[in-house]
Amino acid sequence: MITFIIALVLLVVGFFTYGILVEKVFGVEPDRKTPALTKTDGVDFVPMSPWRIFLVQFLNIAGLGPIFGAIMGIFYGPAAFLWIVFGTIFAGGVHDYLSGMMSIRKGGISLPQIIGDELGKGVKVFMLILSLVLLILLTTTFLSGPAALLQKMHAFATLSWGSSTIPIVWVLIIFAYYALATVLPVDKLIGRFYPIFGAMLLFMGIGIMVIMLGWHSSEMPEVFDGLANRHNKDYPLFPMMFVSIACGAISGFHGTQSPIMSRCCTNERQGRWIFYGAMVAEGILALIWAAAAGTFFANPEAGVDGIAGLQEYAASLKTPEMPKPNTPAFVIDVISRNWLGTVGGILAIIGVIAAPITSGDTALRSARLIVADFLHLDQRPIPKRLVIAVPLFLCVFGMVFVDFEVVWRYFAWTNQTLAVFTLWAGTIWLFKNGSYRYGYLIALIPALFMTMVCSSYIFIAEEGINLAHELRWIGYAVAGVITLCCLCGFMFWASKRNS
Repeated sequence: MITFIIALVLLVVGFFTYGILVEKVFGVEPDRKTPALTKTDGVDFVPMSPWRIFLVQFLNIAGLGPIFGAIMGIFYGPAAFLWIVFGTIFAGGVHDYLSGMMSIRKGGISLPQIIGDELGKGVKVFMLILSLVLLILLTTTFLSGPAALLQKMHAFATLSWGSSTIPIVWVLIIFAYYALATVLPVDKLIGRFYPIFGAMLLFMGIGIMVIMLGWHSSEMPEVFDGLANRHNKDYPLFPMMFVSIACGAISGFHGTQSPIMSRCCTNERQGRWIFYGAMVAEGILALIWAAAAGTFFANPEAGVDGIAGLQEYAASLKTPEMPKPNTPAFVIDVISRNWLGTVGGILAIIGVIAAPITSGDTALRSARLIVADFLHLDQRPIPKRLVIAVPLFLCVFGMVFVDFEVVWRYFAWTNQTLAVFTLWAGTIWLFKNGSYRYGYLIALIPALFMTMVCSSYIFIAEEGINLAHELRWIGYAVAGVITLCCLCGFMFWASKRNS
């Protein structure tokens, strides 16, 4: 309980201290007109009230990541709490704020254009491809996860495909909603219903937290118990945990979402509350679910703590009929139903379902905008929106039949790699335009850390080179060299620019 309370306080304090510092370093200009006012088109550039934009941004980024990722992250032990807190304050909040505010300053352009402006045309094309791959993978995970939860709540038809069982009816229903949200003007569906979904998600989080603190505080994991790796598989804590917990600490996906809301902001002062604030709110949500998953399965009488109990529960889900279960979905279901009762549990699960669905639709919307910006294709006519959207729909639907765990792992790495490029672009922008001489350090430090994370992941992870345990040092050494080269490259560029 002590760890959870301290972590919660640090997240809130971080918003009112480090968040203000980030805002000052960027140098907001309240009198500068935003793209929502200068490019109003009734489709994507639509002025909206700050509270509504905040809820939409929060729901955009708070999909499966801070919930599923936090559940998978707590397998590694209480160290997950530290990454959620410090990752949110010093990396995720900075990343989200800079991506949103740079978009505002650059006329509401999408992430690949932002990064391309700072890192070059070649990187711009690479980021276009990487962003689209990420958004397709993300939409797939945010389609499969809710469908799996809905399948548990109602006996609808399923479709077997290899080792996976796809709840096909729910997939089609959710997919139809995605199509509408991707094509319709931002204020017609997203702007109207997201605040309702946001309230449901907040109810779920607060309800779980109250029950946990009120009746299960003695069973909650504590960092005082040790920060050693607790994962029951041969997954090293670094870098695996830092990739598993993505959206609850830092996520490149957020950088694709911030430009959507940058086209609706009416004043630059709104940026800290909308972009940095939504990241802190997501960090709190991730903290709650990491703690809940590490608490619920505790059995003090048998001498089993919550993390060990969680691992035992996850192992029990595997059967010949379901060799690769969607473990986080089952964890959410059992915790919500037991702690909040039947009605509360259903409402909580609906909140968890609404979050990824509403992130999935804005992921597709963001993909449409990225392609439209790249091709300079006017999006006011509906046929021109469909020309881009239909191929995206087909790609996502085809990916639904790929195993969820495989899609999630590739999404997680692609997600964090995108964050690396966004942080480097933010570093360059702050060096050239920031209000303080060394203000760029707020982006440079997390950029270096995440470069090390993503580089080492390539060598360590199963879906990467998968070095043997005794050879992992090679992966860390090469990743260190890559990170050092990036730092030297930046220093050379900076010195040359100042000369």
